Amino acid sequence: MPHLTWTGFWVLGDKHSLFRDGTEAVPYRFKSCPTVTPLPHPASRTPRSLRSIMRERLSVPFFSLLQETGELAERRRVSVYAVGGFVRDLLLGIPNVDLDLVVEGHGIRFAKDLARQYKARVTPHERFGTATVTFPDGHTFDIATARSESYDAPAALPRVRRGSIKEDLCRRDFTINTLAIRLNAPRFGELVDHHGGRRDLKDKTIRVLHGLSFVDDPTRVFRAIRFEQRLGFHLHRDTAVLLTETAKMGLVRSLSPSRLSGELLHVLSEREPGKTLARLADFNLLHFIHAQLKWSAGLARLLDTVKQAITWHAGLSLGRLASPWVVYAMALLDVLPHPAVQETLARLTFPRRHTQSLLWVSQESARLLQTLDRTAKPSEMFRALCNLPDETLVFLMAKARSTQGKQNISDQITTYRRVGSILNGNDLKAMGLKPGPLYNRILDRLLDARVDGTVETEANERRLVRRMVK
Repeated sequence: MPHLTWTGFWVLGDKHSLFRDGTEAVPYRFKSCPTVTPLPHPASRTPRSLRSIMRERLSVPFFSLLQETGELAERRRVSVYAVGGFVRDLLLGIPNVDLDLVVEGHGIRFAKDLARQYKARVTPHERFGTATVTFPDGHTFDIATARSESYDAPAALPRVRRGSIKEDLCRRDFTINTLAIRLNAPRFGELVDHHGGRRDLKDKTIRVLHGLSFVDDPTRVFRAIRFEQRLGFHLHRDTAVLLTETAKMGLVRSLSPSRLSGELLHVLSEREPGKTLARLADFNLLHFIHAQLKWSAGLARLLDTVKQAITWHAGLSLGRLASPWVVYAMALLDVLPHPAVQETLARLTFPRRHTQSLLWVSQESARLLQTLDRTAKPSEMFRALCNLPDETLVFLMAKARSTQGKQNISDQITTYRRVGSILNGNDLKAMGLKPGPLYNRILDRLLDARVDGTVETEANERRLVRRMVK
């Protein structure tokens, strides 16, 4: 871990936590990347070109677009860099065309110039000095002005000013995300590595830039674990210690509901959120979601079963689930009593429709699963399930223990939801029936009959309608 040239501390009540001994302590008011002595894995003194790797791993059109972006930057006399996850994944061989650019100069002005050159659409965000450029082929570039940040208190939003690429990279979370690629034409493809990110990629290490990184932004405790599990890396020893101390100090509680909700959503959106949640439990972080939330073998099994159910649904050629993370959220909250689920969701800022689904599952799923376990007419099962969103049905599939229950849910997803009556309201009117509540009763009865297989043709349906209105 880099040795700080000063001692940082923060104050919670009357408790002072010291990160480094030596020089006189200073109050908590500092830039997010203090002066440090060389890292254990210092960057190479000789800039390395990634041009050949870019040419090999990027599509020809995308590679050309990056080159032309650099040529435009040179003409506009600004310096432009590809930064962050794009560079990290490029070096790891992971496909990623989600590109972030940093401009030493006026980012929005450069974004407008780039959009003009390609007849693209630009969406500026003046308050943040950023812009999104959407190209005709659908590619998007997020472009930001290089900036530095300083924090006035733990977990506070930073104060921002325009800065250099070095300062911009200095404010990043982990060394593997501090890598940048220069795009300007004369030095196109040159790797910028001030913090040993390339070496940490090779060593599969997640490392913060300085001792107060998690204090600056406690959401980084979630991101550190997400990257560790997603990439198959490990936390550097000192980073793990800092993360543990941050969890003990309870700084995650200072996060706003929206920021905590965003991090939880990201965790649940990982390919294997169970691994990430288990690792969060290792650092006693689950109780920040709710005090009663604990890791257990039962929760691990349920999350694994949910993964299998989502995979099953994906194999049905019905289209991907719109929000797989909701199914994992249902599993995570399933271990809590309903009042605790209500308390948790009252604090979080999930979309309203998903919150309603989570509350419904917490309160009603056990009763419904008992209903599904018995043999009944298909229409009865259809009525019990027809108004539930796909995410809820997939969770019920994961929770169902009996073969009959699983079959009833499978039939709803694969068969009955496609069933509909042939006759409609216009047909009923043409048959001389007066519009009113009777229409709904008739159409519901027709649909039940179709699901049960007791009517199969239009003529069958008309005969059923006539019997109903005698």
